[in-house]
Amino acid sequence: MDGIIPLYKERGLTSFDCVAKLRHILHTKKIGHSGTLDPSVDGVLPICVGSATKVVPYLMASGKVYKGTVTLGLATTTEDLDGDVITRQPLATPFTREQLVAAAANLTGTIQQTPPMYSAVKVNGRKLYEYARAGETVTRPTRTITVTAFDLVEAGHFDKEQGTQTIAFEIACSKGTYVRTLAVDLGRQLGVPAVMASLTRLKSGGFELDQAVTLAQVEAAMAADDLSAILRPIDYALQDYPHVALSDRFWGLVKNGVFLDEDQVGSTAPTVALTYQGQTKCLYQYLPEKKQYKPLKMFAVN
Repeated sequence: MDGIIPLYKERGLTSFDCVAKLRHILHTKKIGHSGTLDPSVDGVLPICVGSATKVVPYLMASGKVYKGTVTLGLATTTEDLDGDVITRQPLATPFTREQLVAAAANLTGTIQQTPPMYSAVKVNGRKLYEYARAGETVTRPTRTITVTAFDLVEAGHFDKEQGTQTIAFEIACSKGTYVRTLAVDLGRQLGVPAVMASLTRLKSGGFELDQAVTLAQVEAAMAADDLSAILRPIDYALQDYPHVALSDRFWGLVKNGVFLDEDQVGSTAPTVALTYQGQTKCLYQYLPEKKQYKPLKMFAVN
């Protein structure tokens, strides 16, 4: 059993919960996910089964799209509503759409981000949330992320009694981006505390929300011995690479890790996916100085 399941992760479950449940449903241990979603977040979570676990890095490298809401006027320990409120700064009046758009624009492009304390990023061999739960502080490393789009869907609801303003947004970003931190940074741009109020992942690994299936649907398909409509081929994660079909002779060389000349491949693309009898077998990487391709990642040798 090899392939990719575009799972819909429900709120309340961890990403590992989903993997554990699928191991039980599919009766296999070789399962991995391609990008953690917090328990309070729902949406697309591509799951790799069998030899498809080898393409997890390529699924994770693809961009992600989220929709959600951010509330201005308060802050929490975890940067979302799961944490304890640590700051309140009631708003006297709501921010205008123009002010919000300008603040979001400052968080678009290639920027530096510091991951939240309540995250699984490791520092000195320990996860940040372990430091946070122990009440310890530690210097957090910054990382470079890319925010392709930070769009405000609507200016949002202003709660005069609470002094808060809740805004709907949609974000397209690179892997490793903490959207709850972007929500907090949006407030910082405006000079007020902020917290991510809700979040749904709309797209990941090339899969969109309307393609995602629930755990119950996977279980039903497994019971009916019909996973064909749910399990996508490994090649789904490699669609962005040029594909080159191999003859019997060249497949015999490639499965033994032989380098190929550029004229044998017929390309000078940085990376190519090599196929045999309609199945993607491996990725080869171009070496310009040698005008050759070398093995990068082997998915199957038979």
